[in-house]
Amino acid sequence: MGDSTPFPSPAAIARAELFTRERYVYEGESLEDALAPGSARRRALDAALTELDEGADKPSIEWRRHYSLLLGLERLLSEEEPHLVDDTVLSAHQVDALSGTLTALLAEAQQNGNGNGAAPAPPPPVELASVSIPGEDDPELDDGDGDVEDEEPQDWQDEGDELDADVQLDDSPEDPNADRRFWFEHATGAGKTVAALGFVEGSRTGGVLILTHRRNLVDQFNGELRDRGYRDRISAPLMNGRDAANGPVTVETYQWFVRNAGKISDAYTIVICDEAHTALGEKTSGAIRAWSGPIFIGMTATGALIARHVTDLFPTQTSRFDLAQAARRGVIAPLRCIRIPPGPGVRTIAKVPLRRGEVDTEFDQEMLAELLDQTPFNMAIADFYKTRFNNVPGVVYAAGVRHAYNVAKAFQDMGMKAKGVSGETPKRQLARILADYESGKIDVLVNAQLLAEGWNSPRATICMHLAPTASKRIYQQRVGRVTRRHPGKEAGIVVDFVHPATKHDDPVVTLHSLLDRDVYRGGAIVVGPVRRGRGRRVRVERRVLPVTPDPERRAQVFERELWRIAVEHLDYGEQHVWAALAGARVAPNGWRRAKAMLHFDRGGELKRRFLLTAVQRNRNSQLRLRALQEIASSRDAEAFDTAIDIMAGWPRDERREGVKIMLQALAERRIGRRDQANAWIWRMAEYTREVHEEYAVQRWPETKRLLGLLVNSSGAAHARNARRLVHAARKEDRRLSAALLAAALAHTPEAEEALRGARTRMARKPAALARELLRNFPKGRRGKSRRKRRSPAAAAGAAAEGAVVATAAQNGDEQAMPADDDVVEIDVEVEVDDDDDDDLDVDAGRDEDDDADDDSSDDDNDDDVDDDDEDEDDEDDDVDSAADEDDEPHDTEAAA
Repeated sequence: MGDSTPFPSPAAIARAELFTRERYVYEGESLEDALAPGSARRRALDAALTELDEGADKPSIEWRRHYSLLLGLERLLSEEEPHLVDDTVLSAHQVDALSGTLTALLAEAQQNGNGNGAAPAPPPPVELASVSIPGEDDPELDDGDGDVEDEEPQDWQDEGDELDADVQLDDSPEDPNADRRFWFEHATGAGKTVAALGFVEGSRTGGVLILTHRRNLVDQFNGELRDRGYRDRISAPLMNGRDAANGPVTVETYQWFVRNAGKISDAYTIVICDEAHTALGEKTSGAIRAWSGPIFIGMTATGALIARHVTDLFPTQTSRFDLAQAARRGVIAPLRCIRIPPGPGVRTIAKVPLRRGEVDTEFDQEMLAELLDQTPFNMAIADFYKTRFNNVPGVVYAAGVRHAYNVAKAFQDMGMKAKGVSGETPKRQLARILADYESGKIDVLVNAQLLAEGWNSPRATICMHLAPTASKRIYQQRVGRVTRRHPGKEAGIVVDFVHPATKHDDPVVTLHSLLDRDVYRGGAIVVGPVRRGRGRRVRVERRVLPVTPDPERRAQVFERELWRIAVEHLDYGEQHVWAALAGARVAPNGWRRAKAMLHFDRGGELKRRFLLTAVQRNRNSQLRLRALQEIASSRDAEAFDTAIDIMAGWPRDERREGVKIMLQALAERRIGRRDQANAWIWRMAEYTREVHEEYAVQRWPETKRLLGLLVNSSGAAHARNARRLVHAARKEDRRLSAALLAAALAHTPEAEEALRGARTRMARKPAALARELLRNFPKGRRGKSRRKRRSPAAAAGAAAEGAVVATAAQNGDEQAMPADDDVVEIDVEVEVDDDDDDDLDVDAGRDEDDDADDDSSDDDNDDDVDDDDEDEDDEDDDVDSAADEDDEPHDTEAAA
């Protein structure tokens, strides 16, 4: 009918509604808007009236194919709360699947225009309305467990992309029904079956054929139809031209569909393909393409993982509600994950070859079963399950039928209620076992792949991947068994038998690689809202590990989670990266924790990297000195040398403190070879040359003249002045001699050679030389607080004053009592310091005695053990206690 046709009368509209069992004008709509010329609803009405005028008693198959589902979905979605016959209200994502399909059907009707479904050429691509659920991108709904990508990821890679594209172009003219095949993705446990029943509710006159891949799922669908109020519509298969216009519903398998291709009645105007990824085989997909009449609707939980293959058969995607979205919205249970490192006998999984299938890639199952089916391994798994999850219902996926039964036997030997099932299990026995599991008589079901699809038990909580898989599709199907919500079930728990630090680029699929998470934390929620204190069955670890293979994202994890990373599980290179970052960023209150995180470092390389980086890059000066102390106590010659080089760039005062620490270490213990110690001592003496020059000038006034001659001369005169200074130093005691040589600065090779020789001769005992140079540093306070000590004179005066006051008080003489303003503070702080005595020590006659004392004590000091690290939280004191003990007057003049 053309657009110029006048509007039908209300009587004609009522007659058409009774004929088709669908409405054409809804409450609140005007006749002009609802039945505008050229609209899909107007063409459906005109076609129905035409058939009535021709004497038809039921809508034709042609009308049902084009308008039955379209009008039914409009009716269902016009309700305030779309619901089924039993008043089951459809959730938002289920409504989204229906509305996406309706949008596609309306677009197809607008393109064809004449309502007969025939198109002379393949239609151009149609831009459908957004199929996302309103509020999907609302940031307030994110729980922080990981970012969900807005766009669907391209997870499938094929080397033959160009060839496949050419093949698709060649096949497109032979696939005229491609624009009537749609698919949607709903996560396992999100209610795909209820969404399918929404299409059944939408088609009141057109027949519905539901195809699934297993016979037990046929019974499950029929049971769902009965429970939801569609018992009267269940029909035996319609074959060989049989027709029925009451919306018959038939559930069969893909095998039946292939066997009867070409014989199935055209009364089925809608074909729903459950687990659409199982329909991608050559025979099944060929039979679907050959049947050009009905509308095909595929539904799957793993479409995004094999999107390229699904869209090859079902070109138009109408809705997507993946695992992350479903868990975040609370439609399915949250998921926790635990990674268990495999034992020594099963660490060769990487050597198991991969086999390419029709849809994805998987490990060679025979070799995998041969590797995993070991009695000790099976017993260890049973013991682990009993220890961690005793009496918690779960599903274990084994490598093959024999392995499943052996694992079940191991579980039974441990006293658990476990049962093994497989495709070889008789159907009645399998049904009884599944019923016992649902009732609680069985807690653990062990299978190979039988229960990966189609079996639903809200009670299942543990999903244990005893046999790893390289297929994300299979992995997600397994995980889907524990995603259904159940009273008392806080979250589904996924157990992956991989190393905790396994990255996403490993062939073995994990929950974190499936969801593309950056961080693994044992027992933590991977996807879904976190509900604290509601029956959590696993302990959540505090430490994390980066598992993403992307270097930039791993670097972000290091930046964000530096102090929670389990360093011992990182590879060697990243352990050094962590040690360097920790050394640069550690704070005073985190020093002990940072060192504890390197407890596994037996060789000390990571601790050395941590300390050296702290010395070089940490902003806290006290921590730099603390790290320097630990390097000195470690007796690591290489780290000691590097630390001395780093000290050259420090500020003057901090450099002095660092030199005191290092000289103290050399005085107390043997570090490195003697020539190394000699070089270190004189290098540090150069860093603090002004200290030794000040002491030498105070001790011996001639020092200033000798050093002035050396500095202001050049050429041969410079060398002569250097030799003159060396000769003068030989006549002084060791301390003054060392100070003179440390203060000397040579400008020519000859002068440098003269000073080097004298310094080498003096450094026969590096420990003694270090002590002498250490004594030249001015002393400071040894702690933050010191008790004030009174001098004897002040104490006597205070006693006398107290006696006078006491006598006056006894005599009642108030005038003798001192007023508050007249009280004199006599509590004098006296610094017990020997610097002045040392500065006045000018007698060189005891040089030989000092040398003897130093030589006798040097051997003992060289064998001192390293200092303990127990006092890490105390503040660093000035490292001069050993020098103070030796700092005594050296002659009678100084003592006087």
